[in-house]
Amino acid sequence: MQPSELSLVAAADAIRQRRLSPVELVDSVLDRVERVEPRLGAYVSVAADQARLSALEAEREAAAGRFRGPLHGIPMALKDLIDVAGAPTTASSRVRAGDRAADHDSTVAARLAAAGAVLVGKTHTHEFAYGLTTPQTRNAWNRERVAGGSSGGSAVAVAAGTATFALGTDTGGSIRVPAALNGVVGLKPTYGLVPRHGVTSLSWSLDHVGPITRTVADAAAVLAVLAGHDPRDPASLPHAPGDPRPAATGDTDLTGLRVGVPRNHYFDHVDAQVEAAVRHAVGRLETLGALLVEVEIPMTRYLRATQWGLMVPEATAYHERTLRTVPDLYGADVRVLLEAGELMTAGDYLRAQRARTLMRREWARMLERVDVIAAPTVPTTAVPADRQTVTWSDGTVESVSDAYVRLSAPANITGVPALSVPVGHDGAGMPIGMQLLGHPLGEAVLLRVGHAYERTAPARELAPVA
Repeated sequence: MQPSELSLVAAADAIRQRRLSPVELVDSVLDRVERVEPRLGAYVSVAADQARLSALEAEREAAAGRFRGPLHGIPMALKDLIDVAGAPTTASSRVRAGDRAADHDSTVAARLAAAGAVLVGKTHTHEFAYGLTTPQTRNAWNRERVAGGSSGGSAVAVAAGTATFALGTDTGGSIRVPAALNGVVGLKPTYGLVPRHGVTSLSWSLDHVGPITRTVADAAAVLAVLAGHDPRDPASLPHAPGDPRPAATGDTDLTGLRVGVPRNHYFDHVDAQVEAAVRHAVGRLETLGALLVEVEIPMTRYLRATQWGLMVPEATAYHERTLRTVPDLYGADVRVLLEAGELMTAGDYLRAQRARTLMRREWARMLERVDVIAAPTVPTTAVPADRQTVTWSDGTVESVSDAYVRLSAPANITGVPALSVPVGHDGAGMPIGMQLLGHPLGEAVLLRVGHAYERTAPARELAPVA
Protein backbone atom coordinates (compact mmCIF):
# COMPACT_ATOMS: atom_id res chain seq x y z
CA MET A 1 0.00 0.00 0.00
CA GLN A 2 1.26 3.45 -0.92
CA PRO A 3 1.15 6.21 1.72
CA SER A 4 -1.38 8.10 -0.44
CA GLU A 5 -3.82 5.22 0.11
CA LEU A 6 -3.82 5.54 3.90
CA SER A 7 -6.73 6.99 5.82
CA LEU A 8 -6.05 10.11 7.86
CA VAL A 9 -6.08 8.22 11.16
CA ALA A 10 -3.77 5.49 9.84
CA ALA A 11 -1.35 8.03 8.38
CA ALA A 12 -1.36 10.07 11.60
CA ASP A 13 -0.60 6.97 13.68
CA ALA A 14 2.24 6.05 11.34
CA ILE A 15 3.72 9.55 11.57
CA ARG A 16 3.48 9.64 15.35
CA GLN A 17 5.15 6.22 15.62
CA ARG A 18 7.88 7.35 13.21
CA ARG A 19 7.00 4.64 10.67
CA LEU A 20 6.15 7.29 8.09
CA SER A 21 7.43 10.81 7.62
CA PRO A 22 5.29 13.77 6.52
CA VAL A 23 7.65 14.20 3.57
CA GLU A 24 7.06 10.62 2.41
CA LEU A 25 3.30 11.03 2.76
CA VAL A 26 3.13 14.36 0.93
CA ASP A 27 5.46 13.13 -1.83
CA SER A 28 3.25 10.07 -2.31
CA VAL A 29 0.13 12.23 -2.60
CA LEU A 30 1.83 14.64 -5.02
CA ASP A 31 3.00 11.71 -7.15
CA ARG A 32 -0.61 10.54 -7.23
CA VAL A 33 -1.71 14.05 -8.25
CA GLU A 34 0.75 14.03 -11.14
CA ARG A 35 -0.50 10.65 -12.36
CA VAL A 36 -4.28 11.03 -12.14
CA GLU A 37 -5.18 14.71 -11.88
CA PRO A 38 -5.02 15.32 -15.68
CA ARG A 39 -7.82 12.74 -16.04
CA LEU A 40 -9.96 14.05 -13.18
CA GLY A 41 -9.77 17.85 -13.04
CA ALA A 42 -10.30 17.98 -9.28
CA TYR A 43 -7.90 20.86 -8.62
CA VAL A 44 -8.01 24.53 -9.55
CA SER A 45 -4.38 24.81 -8.45
CA VAL A 46 -1.75 22.59 -6.85
CA ALA A 47 0.83 24.15 -4.50
CA ALA A 48 3.39 21.35 -4.77
CA ASP A 49 6.48 23.36 -3.79
CA GLN A 50 4.84 24.93 -0.77
CA ALA A 51 3.38 21.56 0.26
CA ARG A 52 6.85 20.00 0.23
CA LEU A 53 8.24 22.86 2.33
CA SER A 54 5.40 22.48 4.83
CA ALA A 55 5.95 18.72 4.97
CA LEU A 56 9.66 19.23 5.64
CA GLU A 57 8.85 21.58 8.51
CA ALA A 58 6.33 19.05 9.89
CA GLU A 59 9.02 16.36 9.67
CA ARG A 60 11.49 18.50 11.61
CA GLU A 61 8.91 19.14 14.28
CA ALA A 62 8.10 15.44 14.51
CA ALA A 63 11.80 14.58 14.83
CA ALA A 64 11.98 16.99 17.75
CA GLY A 65 8.93 15.42 19.35
CA ARG A 66 6.71 18.43 18.68
CA PHE A 67 3.42 17.15 17.32
CA ARG A 68 0.67 19.66 16.70
CA GLY A 69 -2.09 17.07 16.87
CA PRO A 70 -3.76 14.32 14.81
CA LEU A 71 -3.46 16.30 11.55
CA HIS A 72 0.30 16.85 11.84
CA GLY A 73 1.84 16.42 8.37
CA ILE A 74 -1.45 15.25 6.76
CA PRO A 75 -2.04 16.42 3.14
CA MET A 76 -5.34 18.21 2.57
CA ALA A 77 -7.26 20.09 -0.11
CA LEU A 78 -9.59 23.06 0.29
CA LYS A 79 -12.58 23.89 -1.86
CA ASP A 80 -11.81 27.08 -3.73
CA LEU A 81 -14.35 29.10 -1.80
CA ILE A 82 -12.08 29.01 1.25
CA ASP A 83 -9.55 31.81 1.63
CA VAL A 84 -5.88 30.97 2.06
CA ALA A 85 -3.51 33.88 2.55
CA GLY A 86 -1.37 34.44 -0.55
CA ALA A 87 -3.66 32.47 -2.89
CA PRO A 88 -6.62 33.66 -4.97
CA THR A 89 -10.11 32.32 -4.20
CA THR A 90 -11.57 31.79 -7.67
CA ALA A 91 -14.86 30.04 -6.83
CA SER A 92 -14.22 28.29 -10.19
CA SER A 93 -15.59 31.38 -11.95
CA ARG A 94 -14.41 33.79 -14.65
CA VAL A 95 -15.87 36.54 -12.48
CA ARG A 96 -12.84 36.20 -10.22
CA ALA A 97 -10.21 35.56 -12.87
CA GLY A 98 -7.25 37.78 -12.07
CA ASP A 99 -8.46 38.65 -8.58
CA ARG A 100 -5.71 39.38 -6.11
CA ALA A 101 -4.71 36.81 -3.53
CA ALA A 102 -6.45 36.67 -0.17
CA ASP A 103 -4.85 38.78 2.55
CA HIS A 104 -5.74 36.43 5.39
CA ASP A 105 -6.57 32.80 6.04
CA SER A 106 -10.17 31.85 6.61
CA THR A 107 -10.85 30.59 10.12
CA VAL A 108 -10.94 26.96 8.99
CA ALA A 109 -7.73 27.26 6.95
CA ALA A 110 -5.97 28.87 9.90
CA ARG A 111 -7.15 26.16 12.31
CA LEU A 112 -6.02 23.37 9.99
CA ALA A 113 -2.62 24.99 9.44
CA ALA A 114 -2.17 25.44 13.19
CA ALA A 115 -2.96 21.73 13.61
CA GLY A 116 -0.15 20.84 11.21
CA ALA A 117 -2.14 19.93 8.09
CA VAL A 118 -0.36 20.44 4.75
CA LEU A 119 -2.21 22.19 1.93
CA VAL A 120 -1.85 20.40 -1.42
CA GLY A 121 -4.12 22.72 -3.38
CA LYS A 122 -7.51 24.31 -4.00
CA THR A 123 -10.27 22.18 -5.52
CA HIS A 124 -12.98 22.95 -8.06
CA THR A 125 -16.52 23.85 -7.14
CA HIS A 126 -19.58 24.26 -9.29
CA GLU A 127 -19.32 27.99 -10.06
CA PHE A 128 -19.81 29.89 -6.80
CA ALA A 129 -21.18 26.61 -5.37
CA TYR A 130 -24.43 27.21 -7.27
CA GLY A 131 -25.00 23.73 -8.68
CA LEU A 132 -24.88 20.01 -7.96
CA THR A 133 -22.54 18.58 -10.64
CA THR A 134 -19.15 20.45 -10.72
CA PRO A 135 -18.81 20.14 -14.53
CA GLN A 136 -15.04 20.81 -14.54
CA THR A 137 -14.41 17.61 -12.58
CA ARG A 138 -14.95 13.94 -13.44
CA ASN A 139 -16.20 11.23 -11.13
CA ALA A 140 -13.33 9.25 -9.60
CA TRP A 141 -15.05 5.93 -10.36
CA ASN A 142 -16.07 6.66 -13.93
CA ARG A 143 -14.89 9.70 -15.86
CA GLU A 144 -18.03 9.65 -17.99
CA ARG A 145 -20.17 10.36 -14.90
CA VAL A 146 -20.72 13.56 -12.90
CA ALA A 147 -18.60 14.21 -9.84
CA GLY A 148 -21.48 15.73 -7.92
CA GLY A 149 -21.39 19.19 -6.48
CA SER A 150 -20.75 21.68 -5.50
CA SER A 151 -17.78 20.26 -3.57
CA GLY A 152 -17.04 17.83 -6.40
CA GLY A 153 -13.33 18.60 -6.59
CA SER A 154 -12.83 17.92 -2.88
CA ALA A 155 -14.73 14.62 -2.98
CA VAL A 156 -12.89 13.40 -6.08
CA ALA A 157 -9.50 14.34 -4.61
CA VAL A 158 -10.18 12.27 -1.48
CA ALA A 159 -11.65 9.34 -3.45
CA ALA A 160 -8.72 9.30 -5.86
CA GLY A 161 -5.96 9.63 -3.26
CA THR A 162 -4.81 13.10 -4.31
CA ALA A 163 -5.63 14.42 -0.82
CA THR A 164 -5.91 12.54 2.46
CA PHE A 165 -8.85 14.75 3.44
CA ALA A 166 -10.54 17.86 2.11
CA LEU A 167 -12.99 20.55 3.10
CA GLY A 168 -16.17 21.37 1.26
CA THR A 169 -19.17 23.60 1.78
CA ASP A 170 -22.78 22.48 1.96
CA THR A 171 -25.78 24.73 1.23
CA GLY A 172 -28.21 22.13 -0.09
CA GLY A 173 -26.13 18.97 0.05
CA SER A 174 -22.86 20.04 -1.53
CA ILE A 175 -20.65 18.00 0.81
CA ARG A 176 -22.87 14.94 1.06
CA VAL A 177 -23.90 14.64 -2.61
CA PRO A 178 -20.37 14.38 -4.09
CA ALA A 179 -19.23 12.27 -1.14
CA ALA A 180 -21.99 9.76 -1.89
CA LEU A 181 -21.35 9.79 -5.64
CA ASN A 182 -17.61 9.17 -5.14
CA GLY A 183 -17.75 6.62 -2.33
CA VAL A 184 -16.29 8.68 0.52
CA VAL A 185 -17.52 10.10 3.83
CA GLY A 186 -19.03 13.60 3.98
CA LEU A 187 -20.08 15.44 7.13
CA LYS A 188 -22.30 18.54 7.23
CA PRO A 189 -22.08 19.76 10.83
CA THR A 190 -24.77 21.53 12.81
CA TYR A 191 -25.39 25.04 11.49
CA GLY A 192 -22.96 27.41 13.22
CA LEU A 193 -20.67 24.74 14.65
CA VAL A 194 -17.85 25.39 12.13
CA PRO A 195 -17.11 29.09 11.45
CA ARG A 196 -17.46 30.43 7.90
CA HIS A 197 -15.35 33.59 8.21
CA GLY A 198 -13.27 33.88 5.03
CA VAL A 199 -15.47 31.47 3.05
CA THR A 200 -17.31 32.72 -0.04
CA SER A 201 -21.03 32.57 0.63
CA LEU A 202 -23.77 31.10 -1.50
CA SER A 203 -26.62 31.50 1.00
CA TRP A 204 -25.62 32.78 4.42
CA SER A 205 -28.50 31.15 6.31
CA LEU A 206 -27.94 27.72 4.72
CA ASP A 207 -24.13 27.55 4.28
CA HIS A 208 -22.03 25.04 6.25
CA VAL A 209 -18.34 24.03 6.11
CA GLY A 210 -17.31 20.44 6.78
CA PRO A 211 -14.90 17.60 6.04
CA ILE A 212 -14.79 15.02 3.26
CA THR A 213 -12.75 11.99 4.28
CA ARG A 214 -12.18 8.28 3.67
CA THR A 215 -13.48 7.05 7.02
CA VAL A 216 -15.82 8.20 9.76
CA ALA A 217 -12.93 8.39 12.24
CA ASP A 218 -11.13 10.69 9.80
CA ALA A 219 -14.16 13.00 9.71
CA ALA A 220 -14.22 13.13 13.51
CA ALA A 221 -10.53 14.04 13.63
CA VAL A 222 -11.02 16.95 11.25
CA LEU A 223 -14.20 18.16 12.97
CA ALA A 224 -12.37 18.25 16.31
CA VAL A 225 -10.01 20.86 14.80
CA LEU A 226 -12.64 22.89 12.93
CA ALA A 227 -15.39 23.27 15.55
CA GLY A 228 -15.46 26.21 17.90
CA HIS A 229 -16.74 29.76 18.22
CA ASP A 230 -15.50 32.60 16.03
CA PRO A 231 -17.06 36.03 16.68
CA ARG A 232 -16.34 37.05 13.08
CA ASP A 233 -19.10 34.69 11.92
CA PRO A 234 -22.43 36.07 13.22
CA ALA A 235 -23.97 32.57 13.07
CA SER A 236 -21.13 30.90 14.98
CA LEU A 237 -22.37 29.00 18.02
CA PRO A 238 -20.97 30.16 21.34
CA HIS A 239 -20.07 26.66 22.50
CA ALA A 240 -18.82 23.52 20.76
CA PRO A 241 -19.61 19.97 21.92
CA GLY A 242 -16.85 17.77 23.29
CA ASP A 243 -14.24 15.94 21.26
CA PRO A 244 -16.12 13.76 18.72
CA ARG A 245 -13.23 11.36 18.10
CA PRO A 246 -14.03 8.74 20.78
CA ALA A 247 -17.49 8.29 19.26
CA ALA A 248 -15.92 7.41 15.92
CA THR A 249 -13.44 4.87 17.26
CA GLY A 250 -15.42 2.99 19.92
CA ASP A 251 -17.14 -0.37 19.79
CA THR A 252 -19.96 -1.30 17.45
CA ASP A 253 -22.63 -2.00 20.06
CA LEU A 254 -25.71 0.10 19.25
CA THR A 255 -28.01 -1.57 21.77
CA GLY A 256 -30.94 0.68 22.60
CA LEU A 257 -30.12 3.35 20.05
CA ARG A 258 -33.23 4.41 18.12
CA VAL A 259 -32.82 4.69 14.35
CA GLY A 260 -35.63 6.43 12.51
CA VAL A 261 -36.59 4.97 9.13
CA PRO A 262 -38.70 7.41 7.09
CA ARG A 263 -41.99 6.14 5.72
CA ASN A 264 -42.21 9.13 3.35
CA HIS A 265 -40.03 11.47 1.28
CA TYR A 266 -36.62 9.82 1.64
CA PHE A 267 -37.58 6.60 -0.14
CA ASP A 268 -39.93 8.25 -2.66
CA HIS A 269 -38.62 8.33 -6.25
CA VAL A 270 -35.40 6.51 -5.36
CA ASP A 271 -33.50 4.10 -7.60
CA ALA A 272 -34.22 0.49 -6.63
CA GLN A 273 -30.54 -0.36 -6.16
CA VAL A 274 -30.01 2.68 -3.95
CA GLU A 275 -33.02 1.79 -1.82
CA ALA A 276 -31.92 -1.84 -1.49
CA ALA A 277 -28.38 -0.89 -0.44
CA VAL A 278 -29.56 1.63 2.14
CA ARG A 279 -32.20 -0.67 3.61
CA HIS A 280 -29.57 -3.42 3.85
CA ALA A 281 -27.29 -0.99 5.70
CA VAL A 282 -30.13 -0.07 8.06
CA GLY A 283 -30.61 -3.79 8.69
CA ARG A 284 -26.94 -3.99 9.66
CA LEU A 285 -27.55 -1.31 12.27
CA GLU A 286 -30.40 -3.40 13.67
CA THR A 287 -28.13 -6.44 13.98
CA LEU A 288 -25.77 -4.25 16.02
CA GLY A 289 -28.54 -3.63 18.53
CA ALA A 290 -30.29 -0.55 17.16
CA LEU A 291 -34.06 -0.28 17.45
CA LEU A 292 -35.72 0.69 14.16
CA VAL A 293 -38.55 3.22 14.49
CA GLU A 294 -40.72 4.30 11.57
CA VAL A 295 -41.00 8.10 11.33
CA GLU A 296 -43.03 10.55 9.27
CA ILE A 297 -41.00 13.43 7.80
CA PRO A 298 -43.00 16.62 8.43
CA MET A 299 -43.92 19.37 5.96
CA THR A 300 -42.39 17.64 2.95
CA ARG A 301 -44.58 19.51 0.47
CA TYR A 302 -42.86 22.74 1.53
CA LEU A 303 -39.24 21.54 1.38
CA ARG A 304 -38.38 22.56 -2.17
CA ALA A 305 -40.12 25.95 -2.00
CA THR A 306 -38.46 26.74 1.32
CA GLN A 307 -34.97 25.76 0.14
CA TRP A 308 -35.18 27.81 -3.03
CA GLY A 309 -37.07 30.64 -1.30
CA LEU A 310 -34.14 31.12 1.06
CA MET A 311 -31.18 30.32 -1.19
CA VAL A 312 -32.07 32.19 -4.38
CA PRO A 313 -32.58 35.70 -2.93
CA GLU A 314 -29.62 35.36 -0.55
CA ALA A 315 -27.33 34.29 -3.41
CA THR A 316 -28.52 37.14 -5.62
CA ALA A 317 -27.94 39.65 -2.84
CA TYR A 318 -24.34 38.45 -2.49
CA HIS A 319 -23.72 38.82 -6.24
CA GLU A 320 -25.68 42.05 -6.74
CA ARG A 321 -22.73 44.21 -7.83
CA THR A 322 -21.00 41.78 -10.18
CA LEU A 323 -24.27 40.58 -11.65
CA ARG A 324 -24.88 44.15 -12.82
CA THR A 325 -21.32 44.97 -13.88
CA VAL A 326 -19.99 41.71 -15.43
CA PRO A 327 -23.02 39.46 -16.00
CA ASP A 328 -21.52 37.82 -19.09
CA LEU A 329 -18.71 36.33 -17.02
CA TYR A 330 -21.09 34.00 -15.20
CA GLY A 331 -21.91 30.59 -16.62
CA ALA A 332 -25.38 30.44 -18.16
CA ASP A 333 -26.82 28.13 -15.49
CA VAL A 334 -25.62 30.28 -12.60
CA ARG A 335 -26.58 33.57 -14.24
CA VAL A 336 -30.16 32.38 -14.77
CA LEU A 337 -30.50 31.52 -11.08
CA LEU A 338 -29.00 34.82 -9.98
CA GLU A 339 -31.31 36.79 -12.25
CA ALA A 340 -34.27 34.80 -10.99
CA GLY A 341 -33.42 36.01 -7.51
CA GLU A 342 -34.01 39.60 -8.60
CA LEU A 343 -37.64 38.70 -9.33
CA MET A 344 -38.38 37.35 -5.86
CA THR A 345 -40.18 39.64 -3.46
CA ALA A 346 -39.54 40.36 0.19
CA GLY A 347 -42.81 38.57 0.89
CA ASP A 348 -41.51 35.42 -0.82
CA TYR A 349 -38.39 35.48 1.31
CA LEU A 350 -40.28 36.09 4.54
CA ARG A 351 -42.68 33.24 3.81
CA ALA A 352 -39.68 30.94 3.32
CA GLN A 353 -38.25 32.11 6.65
CA ARG A 354 -41.55 31.40 8.40
CA ALA A 355 -41.75 27.96 6.78
CA ARG A 356 -38.23 27.18 8.00
CA THR A 357 -39.16 28.16 11.56
CA LEU A 358 -42.14 25.82 11.48
CA MET A 359 -40.09 23.07 9.87
CA ARG A 360 -37.41 23.27 12.55
CA ARG A 361 -40.09 23.00 15.22
CA GLU A 362 -41.69 19.96 13.59
CA TRP A 363 -38.32 18.25 13.05
CA ALA A 364 -37.49 18.77 16.73
CA ARG A 365 -40.72 17.00 17.65
CA MET A 366 -39.99 14.14 15.26
CA LEU A 367 -36.45 13.74 16.60
CA GLU A 368 -37.79 13.35 20.15
CA ARG A 369 -38.70 9.78 19.13
CA VAL A 370 -35.31 8.78 17.68
CA ASP A 371 -31.58 9.33 18.05
CA VAL A 372 -30.77 9.37 14.33
CA ILE A 373 -32.58 9.05 11.01
CA ALA A 374 -31.15 6.76 8.31
CA ALA A 375 -31.99 7.35 4.65
CA PRO A 376 -30.42 7.55 1.18
CA THR A 377 -28.05 10.47 0.65
CA VAL A 378 -29.09 10.89 -2.98
CA PRO A 379 -31.87 9.06 -4.85
CA THR A 380 -29.64 7.83 -7.67
CA THR A 381 -25.94 7.25 -8.29
CA ALA A 382 -23.75 9.44 -10.51
CA VAL A 383 -25.45 10.01 -13.85
CA PRO A 384 -23.65 10.38 -17.20
CA ALA A 385 -22.20 13.87 -17.57
CA ASP A 386 -24.46 14.76 -20.51
CA ARG A 387 -27.71 13.76 -18.80
CA GLN A 388 -29.97 16.59 -17.67
CA THR A 389 -32.94 14.67 -16.22
CA VAL A 390 -33.84 11.53 -14.30
CA THR A 391 -36.97 9.53 -15.19
CA TRP A 392 -38.53 7.49 -12.38
CA SER A 393 -40.43 4.24 -12.71
CA ASP A 394 -43.82 5.98 -12.58
CA GLY A 395 -42.85 8.22 -15.49
CA THR A 396 -42.04 11.28 -13.37
CA VAL A 397 -39.22 13.35 -14.88
CA GLU A 398 -36.95 15.36 -12.58
CA SER A 399 -33.90 17.50 -13.31
CA VAL A 400 -30.60 16.02 -12.10
CA SER A 401 -30.02 18.97 -9.76
CA ASP A 402 -33.48 18.69 -8.21
CA ALA A 403 -33.02 14.95 -7.74
CA TYR A 404 -29.66 15.34 -6.04
CA VAL A 405 -30.76 18.15 -3.71
CA ARG A 406 -34.14 16.69 -2.75
CA LEU A 407 -32.91 14.38 0.02
CA SER A 408 -30.08 16.54 1.32
CA ALA A 409 -31.74 19.99 1.56
CA PRO A 410 -33.84 19.24 4.69
CA ALA A 411 -30.69 19.18 6.84
CA ASN A 412 -29.69 22.62 5.57
CA ILE A 413 -33.14 24.12 6.16
CA THR A 414 -33.33 22.75 9.70
CA GLY A 415 -29.61 23.07 10.49
CA VAL A 416 -29.31 19.51 11.85
CA PRO A 417 -26.07 17.57 11.32
CA ALA A 418 -25.90 14.99 8.55
CA LEU A 419 -23.31 12.34 7.69
CA SER A 420 -23.02 10.44 4.40
CA VAL A 421 -21.39 7.01 4.58
CA PRO A 422 -20.69 4.68 1.61
CA VAL A 423 -22.87 1.55 1.69
CA GLY A 424 -22.10 -0.22 -1.59
CA HIS A 425 -22.24 0.12 -5.37
CA ASP A 426 -24.87 -0.24 -8.06
CA GLY A 427 -24.68 -2.66 -10.99
CA ALA A 428 -22.48 -0.24 -12.93
CA GLY A 429 -20.01 -0.04 -10.06
CA MET A 430 -21.02 3.45 -8.94
CA PRO A 431 -21.01 4.24 -5.19
CA ILE A 432 -24.15 4.51 -3.04
CA GLY A 433 -24.37 6.59 0.14
CA MET A 434 -26.49 6.34 3.29
CA GLN A 435 -27.30 9.58 5.08
CA LEU A 436 -27.54 9.76 8.87
CA LEU A 437 -29.30 12.82 10.30
CA GLY A 438 -29.36 13.73 13.98
CA HIS A 439 -30.17 16.22 16.69
CA PRO A 440 -28.52 19.66 16.66
CA LEU A 441 -24.99 19.25 18.05
CA GLY A 442 -25.51 15.50 17.85
CA GLU A 443 -22.42 14.86 15.73
CA ALA A 444 -21.01 12.37 18.23
CA VAL A 445 -24.07 10.13 17.85
CA LEU A 446 -23.93 10.28 14.05
CA LEU A 447 -20.23 9.44 14.10
CA ARG A 448 -20.81 6.57 16.50
CA VAL A 449 -23.47 5.06 14.24
CA GLY A 450 -21.46 5.67 11.07
CA HIS A 451 -18.41 4.07 12.62
CA ALA A 452 -20.39 1.05 13.80
CA TYR A 453 -21.71 0.47 10.30
CA GLU A 454 -18.30 1.07 8.74
CA ARG A 455 -16.71 -1.57 11.00
CA THR A 456 -19.12 -4.20 9.65
CA ALA A 457 -18.58 -3.29 5.97
CA PRO A 458 -15.79 -4.46 3.64
CA ALA A 459 -12.66 -2.31 3.65
CA ARG A 460 -12.80 0.48 1.05
CA GLU A 461 -10.05 1.18 -1.41
CA LEU A 462 -9.24 4.22 -3.51
CA ALA A 463 -11.41 4.77 -6.57
CA PRO A 464 -9.99 3.10 -9.67
CA VAL A 465 -9.89 6.42 -11.60
CA ALA A 466 -11.36 4.62 -14.60
